[in-house]
Amino acid sequence: MLWLTTHLDRVWPTWLDWVQLLRLDKPIGTLLLLWPTYWALWLAAEGMPGWQNLIIFTLGVIVMRSAGCVINDYADRHVDGHVKRTQHRPLATGRLSAKHALIGFSVLCTMAFVLVLLTNPLTMALSLIGLVLAAIYPFMKRHTHLPQLFLGAAFSWSIPMAYAAESNELPATLWLLYAANLAWTVAYDTIYAMVDRDDDIHIGVKSTAILFGDLDVFMIALLYALTIVCLWLLGGQLSLSGWYAVACLLGALFMAWQVWQIRQRQRDTCFRVFRASHWFGCIVWLGFIVHYTTA
Repeated sequence: MLWLTTHLDRVWPTWLDWVQLLRLDKPIGTLLLLWPTYWALWLAAEGMPGWQNLIIFTLGVIVMRSAGCVINDYADRHVDGHVKRTQHRPLATGRLSAKHALIGFSVLCTMAFVLVLLTNPLTMALSLIGLVLAAIYPFMKRHTHLPQLFLGAAFSWSIPMAYAAESNELPATLWLLYAANLAWTVAYDTIYAMVDRDDDIHIGVKSTAILFGDLDVFMIALLYALTIVCLWLLGGQLSLSGWYAVACLLGALFMAWQVWQIRQRQRDTCFRVFRASHWFGCIVWLGFIVHYTTA
């Protein structure tokens, strides 16, 4: 490994900067996007999805998450240097340029579209909406205190895309899953925003953490409750088994633990709790797997 990194440093001096820009060294965001995508694939297939779609959407999640990080850093390149958590990012320090970011974003989006071409016309049409959502989200924090809502819409869009790719339809029950993930995303990204709240107020960046103010923990708990309600209603409409109900219960207990942990609003604790958020998505996915395996 040391030989490889030394060789890369010699032939491609900025390779580590690209790893950081694409967040390949921080998989949490990928997992937060991956688990809901798997929810949709397993629901649409009523069990194990086709290997082609599983591979396409796993790769697509990795590519589009990186694309989202690139365009986010491009949008924030003039403010990241003033935020403790982001001050060492490649665009903030000038190790990579805005031109590099735009080229990288274009290449990643092209790669994602090539993957979508391997699906069906409905999924291809939905991908265009997903691209717009991914592109506009980073700029919303300058215009609204609800950028987390736009992130939730973008992160959740993989759900109808995955469902369409596997079943070539968009049933009404799908939107309960979408709503659950939307509420979950706004909640955990509000926890994330609590880490940067003081810096964001200073530089004029908006977020739900700022909007909610002293009600932030209460609103996160409310959004978590909405997530569980939507998933519970989904289980009822699809007649999912008790194993799925157990997964929802375990997920609710995990969320309650998160809310308890952030009650003091300490920056390091909020960041640690945010990084653990993806386990909820994994718990729900395992609920789907056990249900369809034992049905």
